[in-house]
Amino acid sequence: MTNKYEFVPGDEITIAPGRTFKRIRALVAIPSLDIAPDALGGYVESEKNLSRVSGNAWVSGDARVSGNAWVSGDAQVSGYARVYGDARVYGNAWVYGDARVSGDARVSGDAQVSGYARVSGNAWVSGDAQVSGDAQVSGYASIVWFSKVGRDNGTLTVYHAKDNTILVTRGCFLGTIDQFIEKSEQVHDDQTHLEYRLLIEVAYSRLKRKPA
Repeated sequence: MTNKYEFVPGDEITIAPGRTFKRIRALVAIPSLDIAPDALGGYVESEKNLSRVSGNAWVSGDARVSGNAWVSGDAQVSGYARVYGDARVYGNAWVYGDARVSGDARVSGDAQVSGYARVSGNAWVSGDAQVSGDAQVSGYASIVWFSKVGRDNGTLTVYHAKDNTILVTRGCFLGTIDQFIEKSEQVHDDQTHLEYRLLIEVAYSRLKRKPA
């Protein structure tokens, strides 16, 4: 047990024979995450998992961390999210909604994984990348992102969905490549729109490239 968290007596969920998750509670304040002492967190499978939630990291809501997964730094795992296997979530990363991070996947930096997104295998999501919706990121070739683009120097993220279509996120936008190009043409000046078209072409080329 760490000096930051404790298990809440009697508050646990059994999801299968021999698989019981226990809710955690903060013992101290974590100012960077606006967490006060006694704040309820999410569920972890065992004390071993609790020791894998380190730094200012926090697991909240009905989120679960299990297996050999690590959550560290100022990372947050919330909602109904699941982090398991040998996955790592660290830095200022945020995994929430019904997202799943598993296998040897890494989510770091200021990256966000949300919705019903699945990040698995040896996939890395870092920087300011945003993966949401029905994404299925399972390896290095499944996602491309470009930082400091557009008029406000944001991040453009392009990745595979579960049905193998390609999705684009940029700020609040989430949609297909065609939808993004159409929207960009409507709201951006010619130069910005041209830059986005060129970046989308590069991303599409990389995502469609067959592994060597």
